[in-house]
Formats: sequence, structure tokens, C-alpha cells
Amino acid sequence: MTRTALVVRGGWDGHHPVEATDLYIPFLRDSGFDVTIEDDPQVYADAERMAATDLVLQSVTMSQASHEAVKGLRDAVAAGTGLAGWHGGIADSFRASSDYLQLVGGQFATHPSKHPDEVHGDQTDNYLEYTVELTDLGRGHEIMAGLDDFTLTTEQYWVLHDDLIDVLATTTHPVQPYHPWHRPIVSPAVWTREWGAGRIFVSTPGHSLDVLQDDNVRTIIERGLLWAAR
Repeated sequence: MTRTALVVRGGWDGHHPVEATDLYIPFLRDSGFDVTIEDDPQVYADAERMAATDLVLQSVTMSQASHEAVKGLRDAVAAGTGLAGWHGGIADSFRASSDYLQLVGGQFATHPSKHPDEVHGDQTDNYLEYTVELTDLGRGHEIMAGLDDFTLTTEQYWVLHDDLIDVLATTTHPVQPYHPWHRPIVSPAVWTREWGAGRIFVSTPGHSLDVLQDDNVRTIIERGLLWAAR
């Protein structure tokens, strides 16, 4: 039986929600999903449609969602609909909704910048070389199978999170004399979460199209989509 995937995209244009999700829609179709696309999270309030959805791929940075939409998403995931995404499209969505933040389990806080002498006033100020390090749990998980630690030069997300997430990979923010923290901060970079009968997958790498096409990142996201789907 064909499964259904709902792509919900929009919000801040800087994360290229249309082009970014377009990279993965052919994969979903090749994997047997009937894919539909919406540009407004209010679709989550349609209980009948959500009940028939096996996977939500969300790419909506910041923006807002109504109470009814967030409740609809929470109810659908608890009933078995998968939720997946990357970077700000899932980990920096609907900041004003504590119910959404609880569902996802991690919220973007910042992406530390370069040395003040190296900043130019554009988004590359936040492009740092950093390592994505697999956890012991990650090394044994189907999403990360066969992969090893890898480096990226892009935004390094600092994520506020809870203990209900299963962290498959982390990244460490070092101490720098030009930042105010005094010890290294380990932040989740890839995680899964079980919520009722549903599954949630998050990859914090994914700021730009080149990162989404990195072999490691693409492999992790493609496997994460399949893992989360009902």
C-alpha cells in the first residue's frame, strides 16, 4: 500500500524551504510515498487529512502556527504520523508555542560566530568548521549505520533540549575568548524522539542547499525520513 507524505514548507526564506524540500521529494516518491505539498501549517488542523498522513516533512523556519494547528500536529504524531526535518525548518519553528517545542524536544538557541575580526556582516559570519560526532547510540542505529564522524563548514547549532530525545550525533561548541561561556557545550546534532505511537527525526545540519547535498547529511536525512514514517 502506498504511504502518504505531507511536505509543509514556508517561513523564513533564508533557509530556501522550497528548493531544500525539492531536493528530497524525488527520494520520497522513489521510496513509495504519495507526496503532497502545503505552504501553511494550518493544514495540521485538518484531523482527517493528518490521520491519513504517514510522514510530515516540515521546513518552516520561525513563522507562527495556530493553537489548532499545533494541537493537530501533536495529536497526529501521537497517533502514529511521523514528523521529520532539518535545521531551522523543524528546530526553530513556531517559537511562541511551548506545545510545539515540547513535541520536537529541541529548540535552536544560537549559532556562534567567528572571531570579531573575521566577521563581515553576512551569514557567512556564522559558518564554522565543526565536527559531527556519532554517539554510541548513533553508531548502532539504522539511521547512522556505516557512517563515521564528519566535518562541515556551516552554521553550528546550539540547541536547548530535554532528555526524552535519543541523540545519535553531537557537536561541541568550544570555549573562545570572544564568547561568554566558560566550558565547552555539547549540543545534539541528530536526534530521534518517540511520541505516543509516532516518531520524530531532526538533523540540525541543513542550513543551505550545499549542506543538504553533503553525502553524510543527505544519507542521514533520507534514512531519518524513512525511520520516522509510519
